[in-house]
Amino acid sequence: MGADSPLRCGYHLRMLNTISHGAPTDRPPLLIVHGLYGSGRNWGVIAKRLSDERQVIAVDMRNHGDSPWDDSHSYPDLAADLAEVIAAHGGAAGQMDVVGHSMGGKAAMMLALSHPQLVHRLVVADIAPVRYSHTQAHFITAMRSVDLDAVTRRSDAQAQLAEAGVDAQLQSFFTQSLDVEHRRWRLNLDALEREMPHILGFPQVSGSWPGTALFLTGGSSDYVQPEHRDRIKQLFPKARFAKIPGAGHWLHAENPRAFEATVRAFLNA
Repeated sequence: MGADSPLRCGYHLRMLNTISHGAPTDRPPLLIVHGLYGSGRNWGVIAKRLSDERQVIAVDMRNHGDSPWDDSHSYPDLAADLAEVIAAHGGAAGQMDVVGHSMGGKAAMMLALSHPQLVHRLVVADIAPVRYSHTQAHFITAMRSVDLDAVTRRSDAQAQLAEAGVDAQLQSFFTQSLDVEHRRWRLNLDALEREMPHILGFPQVSGSWPGTALFLTGGSSDYVQPEHRDRIKQLFPKARFAKIPGAGHWLHAENPRAFEATVRAFLNA
């Protein structure tokens, strides 16, 4: 790890970095859990809008953003990190509603299954509790290819990512995790690359979570297939399903208003 890297603290991570929006209300607070290569800052607009009715806490997951780095990136560990945040911010009831996208959706599912008392309502955005065969490691290769010494502004890095074959939307997304001043990624690329099999997979778990869950997918995404529904229903018997037409895997970025409205309606139902 470099001198500017967040460090492990003893045998346990320091608590995840959190970004708070709004003040506590009589509704359960909402925890927002980002996906791979993301950060809590990616969710600022949606978090602010939802904070008109409830406090919203967006986290940086371990090995992302301003949160500590660790060699492990397993879903039981990610769920334990989220449980610690809920213990600190869960209010009088000690529970939070949880929205998780992609990797964050898997972490949120694992949280509900392993710490069921902490989750009030669950929204899983465009992911299923299954192993995926595609890899995201080529994006690590692209980020490593950026000559950080030649970067004085984000657009410099975006241009280099374009040369590496990264499309425009993802160029902008990835460079939100670039610390231009210190010329470093706010991502533990080594650990994420090594732990990619865990990130793409999902632990073999028994039992189920009895709460109300919404599986919200992009209408143009292929991440949640009809054959995944049986496994979803085994683990989340009260699962409901909804789609945002025309949106892909990054449904919250492609149609934030529809995403926000759907989440709000579900949490308030």
